[in-house]
Amino acid sequence: MSQYEHTCLIRGDGGRTIRAILDRICNKWALLIVTTLDQGTLRFTDLQRQIPGISQRMLTLTLRNLERDGLVARTVYAEVPPRVEYALTPTGKSLIPPALALAGWAIENIPHIEASRAAYRSR
Repeated sequence: MSQYEHTCLIRGDGGRTIRAILDRICNKWALLIVTTLDQGTLRFTDLQRQIPGISQRMLTLTLRNLERDGLVARTVYAEVPPRVEYALTPTGKSLIPPALALAGWAIENIPHIEASRAAYRSR
């Protein structure tokens, strides 16, 4: 996307669309779910086991939102009991490189951010 297209997109709706998408994918659990599913298709319980601290309700809500936004595909198998699997869609897979870049930036800048916070607290 060119800088011109980027500027027009932000000005077109005041950035609401971009904020809504970033709010969805940058919440506490969404990126953890997406990066966990980058390892491959998982069942709900396996996914919950691999993400420490996430409640069943929060995992359910976040998966629904990611599915609605086209980042995660949910497949239900007609078995007894029903088997449900989750996998990244191509759009979800395209989120991995920028997510890793953001995580790398955070890791690289932790010392600077912590020093800044300490200086702020001491004022």
